[in-house]
Amino acid sequence: MTDVVTTTAVVVATAAAAVWMWYQSPAQRHKRLLKRPFPAEWVEILEKNVKLYQLLPSPLRQQLHGQVQIFLDEKDFEGCGGLTITDEIRVTIAGLASLLLLNRHTRHYPGLKAVLVYPAAYVVQSTRREGLVEFPDQREVHLGESWNNGTVILSWCDVALTSHDVRDGHNLVLHEFAHQLDQEDGVGDGIPILEQQSKYYAWAQVLSDEYHRLVELTAKGKKDILQAYGATNPAEFFAVATEAFFEKPVQLQRKHPELYGQLKDFFHLDPLTWKQSSG
Repeated sequence: MTDVVTTTAVVVATAAAAVWMWYQSPAQRHKRLLKRPFPAEWVEILEKNVKLYQLLPSPLRQQLHGQVQIFLDEKDFEGCGGLTITDEIRVTIAGLASLLLLNRHTRHYPGLKAVLVYPAAYVVQSTRREGLVEFPDQREVHLGESWNNGTVILSWCDVALTSHDVRDGHNLVLHEFAHQLDQEDGVGDGIPILEQQSKYYAWAQVLSDEYHRLVELTAKGKKDILQAYGATNPAEFFAVATEAFFEKPVQLQRKHPELYGQLKDFFHLDPLTWKQSSG
C-alpha cells in the first residue's frame, strides 16, 4: 500500500511540475533555462562539431550555452529518411543556430516549430502550375531549406561538413537560420527586423549596392569572397553574407567594409576579434 501511495504522489508531483512549467511565461521559462547547468557532454559536442565555438570568448560561450538550452526546449527535431535524432545532432544544430542570437534582444526564432533532418542531401520534386492544374517539373537535390511556416530542413551530412571548416565561408545552418531571421516579419527579402526604424535606410542602401555588385561579378564569371549563390536574390545574399561574416570576417571587412559594418551592427558581434585572439 505504501508503494502505491508513493508512486501516486510521484505521478501527481510530476504532473503538477509539468503544469507549472506550461503556465510559465516565456520570460520566466527562459530565465529558468538560462540557469540550468549545461551538460559536460554537450560541451564536448560543441567543441568537436562547432569549430566557431572554439573561437568564442568565454562570456559568449556561456551565453551560447543558455541559448542552446532554450532552443532545445522549444524546438522539435524530427529525423527523416531513416535518420535517428541524437543529442549530437540536436546540440550541433542548436549551437550553430544560436550563434546568430548572441548579444541580441531576440525572440529565439519565434516562428520556428520544427527542424527536420535528413541523413544527407535529399531530393525534392518541384512543380509548375498552369491555371488550376499542377504538373511535376523536375527533381532537385537540396541540402537545406527554410520556410516561414515554422520549418527548417537540413542535411546532417552537410551540417557536419560545413561546420568543421570555418574558413570556406560556407555553413549550412548559419545560412538557413539567417533566412529564419529574415522571415520573422513574414517576408524573406533580405531585410530582417532591425532595432530602429532609422537603421533601415543604411541597411537597404549598403546591402542593395553589394547585392547588385555581386550580381554583376557573377554575370561576368568573376569570383568574390561572397558565394555566387548570393546573387540569386536579396534573401540569398543576406544568408550568404551572414556565412561570410562569421567564417571570413577578415576578408569581408577588408573587401566589403560597409557590408561588414552593417552585419556587425545587426548581430552585435565582431568575429574579426575572435580570429585575431585565436591567432
